[in-house]
Amino acid sequence: MGAEEAVVEREKLSSHDPSANPITEAQFLSWKRHKDAEASAKRDETARKRAEDIASGAVQMNGRELFLHQPWVFDNTQY
Repeated sequence: MGAEEAVVEREKLSSHDPSANPITEAQFLSWKRHKDAEASAKRDETARKRAEDIASGAVQMNGRELFLHQPWVFDNTQY
C-alpha cells in the first residue's frame, strides 16, 4: 500500500468515527519519512554489527556472506 492509498484509507476510517484524529497528507508523509529513516538506520546498524562480528570471528558466515567474502572457496576449476 502506497502513502497516498494509506491517506485515502485513513480518510475513509475517520469519516466513520468522529472521535478519530484526522491528519493531513503532509503530516502523514512527514511521519512516514521519519519512520522509514529510523528503519533504515536500524538495518544499517544491524548490518554493521554483523560485519564486525564476522570479521572478529564471533559468528559464523552464512553461504551468501562466505561467497561474497571468500569466493575462492567455491572455485570448482580444480576438480
